[in-house]
Amino acid sequence: MSNRNNQANKQAARERLRAERERQAKKDRLRRQLLVGGAIVGVLAIAGGIGVVVATSGDDGANAPLVKPANSSGPKGTTIVVGKADAKNTLDLFEDPRCPGCASFEQTAGATIEKDIKDGKYKASYHLGTFLDGNLQGTGSKNALSALGAALNVSPDAFLKYKYALYSKEFHPDERGPDKFADDSYLIKAADTVPALKGNAAFQKAVKDGTYDRWALEVSNAFNSVKDVKSTPTIKLNGTVLGKDTPQGKVAPSSVADYNSLVDKELKK
Repeated sequence: MSNRNNQANKQAARERLRAERERQAKKDRLRRQLLVGGAIVGVLAIAGGIGVVVATSGDDGANAPLVKPANSSGPKGTTIVVGKADAKNTLDLFEDPRCPGCASFEQTAGATIEKDIKDGKYKASYHLGTFLDGNLQGTGSKNALSALGAALNVSPDAFLKYKYALYSKEFHPDERGPDKFADDSYLIKAADTVPALKGNAAFQKAVKDGTYDRWALEVSNAFNSVKDVKSTPTIKLNGTVLGKDTPQGKVAPSSVADYNSLVDKELKK
């Protein structure tokens, strides 16, 4: 009797050990899949500025009160339009503050866009995302977008010039290096190159306090909701994407001449 009980106990123990090994093996396979998937997403995000929307986690300001900056519109202040209200044409720009491709485009065509806006050739609508915080890790895109909200609260021109400063060769960080935009003092340093923001105590306080952190997340959510935008920068004129066709989709123009040619062609339609 006792012998049969011992054999049964041993068999039961072996079954429990086998079941536990199977459970652990499943956990290990899932962990490997998640790690590989995350690595693939990171590569896609870095290559050429191509963006894949990835959710971020942690205390990122989602529970903070929503403060909408002046010069924004829409129920949550996520509409950012710079230019003459009666301009018949609209240029939509989809960018992420940490995106290297966006920095390259802005360094190339930014001054031309600013002139076209002033001339009334079109008004510009800005759609800014923060997906690179998830892909590259960090909070720089959100922090920079929050600081851009503080600049927009000063004036549309301050917003525009500050955006150019953040994308400039002097201040735009290498995506493979430290997340410099996560540092408020770095964002303020870049702002000091903009006359309307230099030494502006209200602007600096808003950056340090994260006044527009929740707004930045709402703007990013609005960016994510545009399903036909798969990469940054994406530039649209009156709804038509401007750029060169590639296997990965249209790539933003890489020279002022190309940009002007595409704009003029679209405006003639």
